[in-house]
Amino acid sequence: MAAKHSRTRIFSSPAGIVATAAVGVALAVGGTVGAVQLTSGSGSSGQATLDLTPTTAASSLTPSSPAVSPTASPSPSVSASPSAIRSQQAASRGKTRTAPPPKPKPTAKKTTAAPKVLESGSCGASFYSDGQLTANGESFNPSALTAAHKTLPFNTKVRVTNPANGKSVVVRINDRGPFIDGRCLDLSRAAFATIASVDVGALTVRYEVLG
Repeated sequence: MAAKHSRTRIFSSPAGIVATAAVGVALAVGGTVGAVQLTSGSGSSGQATLDLTPTTAASSLTPSSPAVSPTASPSPSVSASPSAIRSQQAASRGKTRTAPPPKPKPTAKKTTAAPKVLESGSCGASFYSDGQLTANGESFNPSALTAAHKTLPFNTKVRVTNPANGKSVVVRINDRGPFIDGRCLDLSRAAFATIASVDVGALTVRYEVLG
């Protein structure tokens, strides 16, 4: 609780009075209201008595609340490190692995054994393209790979080769002939065209009887 002071000063000159008034103004500006009382002195010198009794308002003596100091900003919180996310590849490692399907085994190619040569030789060969029935009762087909022989059994396979160009054809015996000296085979038109030109008419061939 603020103490109250009472002081009385006596100024004897007008200058003192002015100074006293200035002091009162200063006290008022400072927040203290001063009651100035000028009391004329008893003497003839014109002395004035100044009573300075500072009356302090209760509100002015209340200590002002201290300035709020700036609050310290909270330190940035440390965010938790992101949890590791396993990639799909890593996740797939936990799955049950299945064995790859077996590779198909290569199929073995069937090899046909080379036919056995029962007889071979050379002779003249010709061709024919007319006829209704063959000696074994078939209809003659000039486009089929067939031939006529004098003595070989029917359905015997004979390989006929043209030595001039190396071309060969396998024919099936289904007819008899030819009945011309020096010739042992009479080929169908298609068989003869396989190894030589039909314009030749006849040529010497090498034959192999296949078993």
